[in-house]
Amino acid sequence: MFQDLSIGRRARAKADPRPASAVSTGVGVAGLIGFAVWLLIARHYGMDGPFAGLANLVAIGLPMVAWSLIVDKVHRNPSTGIDWSRRTPLAETLDISLTKLAGLWVTWGAIAVFYAVGRWYWQGQYEFAMWCFQWAAPAVFAVSIPYVIWLDRKLVEPRDGAWALGAWLIGQGRAEEREAIFNHLRSWAVKGFFLAFMLSIVPGGFGDIVRWNPSAALADPGQMAMFLITTMFVIDVAFATVGYMLTMRPLDAHIRTANPYAAAWMAALICYPPFILMGPGGPLDYHVASAEWITWFAGSPRWLALWGAVLVALTAIYAWATVAFGLRFSNLTHRGILTHGPYAWTRHPAYWSKNAFWWIAGLPLITTNGSLVDAARNTIILAVVSGVYYWRARTEERHLNADPAYREYSEWIDRNGLWARLTK
Repeated sequence: MFQDLSIGRRARAKADPRPASAVSTGVGVAGLIGFAVWLLIARHYGMDGPFAGLANLVAIGLPMVAWSLIVDKVHRNPSTGIDWSRRTPLAETLDISLTKLAGLWVTWGAIAVFYAVGRWYWQGQYEFAMWCFQWAAPAVFAVSIPYVIWLDRKLVEPRDGAWALGAWLIGQGRAEEREAIFNHLRSWAVKGFFLAFMLSIVPGGFGDIVRWNPSAALADPGQMAMFLITTMFVIDVAFATVGYMLTMRPLDAHIRTANPYAAAWMAALICYPPFILMGPGGPLDYHVASAEWITWFAGSPRWLALWGAVLVALTAIYAWATVAFGLRFSNLTHRGILTHGPYAWTRHPAYWSKNAFWWIAGLPLITTNGSLVDAARNTIILAVVSGVYYWRARTEERHLNADPAYREYSEWIDRNGLWARLTK
């Protein structure tokens, strides 16, 4: 019977092949190997500080860059917009490059002003991200000059959004370039906002798994589950941070478009500080008079093991969904269409797994004070939170549907995804 099912699956795959993915599986695997090696080194030497967390980003990023360039040869993809055979004279592109640099530097200056004005960036976990940016800014500024001048000589069309903004600043902008400017500004707004948040939470999680006591984890199924869950979240954050950092055309990881719809931005921003609505005391806080699963099942190893296994599996799917992006993870952007990994089974696997995790881990129907009112409130509010993520998914689809490749993938999922297979 199992052989028949396998033959049937192969026949369906041959008759209706999955659209090609913009990222190969090998990219994510290379990053995972780098993470595992660095984690073992850090645990061996007890390196649990913030610099070890930053080194983890390097350990993940370098193997992914190497795989992308050496194995996948992404720098040769037409989607990079680069023609490596071009020998454009410097005199023909220098004015373009200087105009582009002006646009870039003004954009970076605006982001710096936003950081300076936002008080939340200078307290708590965000202080680490600001420290990183202050140290990196001079180097990024200096490197941007030769990088832009060199790349513009290879680009098929060097006049991009940064150039359009620079041209507008010096009074040479054209009306037809307005959308390019807006897309440039949206793209950098995404990068500036989310990279600061991701960097701020990198050290804490990595330090936690370095310091974790393996003896305690092996003796307690609940602690083992918590260790694995924390590790999955650390992987998710690290891969996402690398993705925000490496938005580069030679890696084919540049942002094609940033979501132009206000509803998409609203749905995303209310899930992250400082605008988050789900935090303690917020209007969508569903943790009032509640406790986590590990508290309710304390003293029952079997239930801890069973519940923990389900949560670990959901967290693994969530992390897998980020790892699958390789160098391209980013909220609110289009950086290529993924069709492999968990995306071969469903659209939005990260949202499905994250929300299922919250329901199973939070158990909103049970309260510590026995109040049915609090139980009802927590359940309804968590349902609203899940609704927010449904809203996010729909706004993302609206954006990505402008690309025929996404429409092809979406139609394929409707025919071959997990739900389609279960309902056939």
